[in-house]
Amino acid sequence: MVTQPSGVYVALGANLSSESHGAPREALEVAIDVLAGAGVPALRRSSWWRSAPQPAADQPDFINGVIEVAATLDPGVLLELLHRIEANFGRVRQQRWEARVLDLDLIDYQGRVQPGRGESGTDAAGAGPVLPHPRVAERLFVLLPLQEIAPGWRHPVSGVEIATLIRAAEPLNINRL
Repeated sequence: MVTQPSGVYVALGANLSSESHGAPREALEVAIDVLAGAGVPALRRSSWWRSAPQPAADQPDFINGVIEVAATLDPGVLLELLHRIEANFGRVRQQRWEARVLDLDLIDYQGRVQPGRGESGTDAAGAGPVLPHPRVAERLFVLLPLQEIAPGWRHPVSGVEIATLIRAAEPLNINRL
């Protein structure tokens, strides 16, 4: 049986060691296993990438990647699961763009467009995630790994191809590991 791609993409990142799960790269591997254990297995996964914090900050470099997951959960329920996993890894949301032990972002859910603008990827009413992720088009640390597993991906709102988004994104010190 051939499994068709799901079109549900989750970006992973970390730049601090987790007390219970180790260095960023190891913690990201564990996070993928935890997602699978919660019924959201990875179908495809990118390489790991090392990048400077964006926006620039006096923090350690991030390790980032993207996975395509098999998700039958509603996008809002999936986002809640991602946030629970972050919290279980020790993430405490205090300020925007802070260093973190784990960051899990719902990037795209089958091309669905769900407008709004709110903190933590939820719409203004808090009813669900903003889809696609509101800053995906600006983030090389998401676009480059996403291109590895979905080279034909297009931004669900603008329709712009991923290669074009990569060329237009702000330069970033980033390297595939």
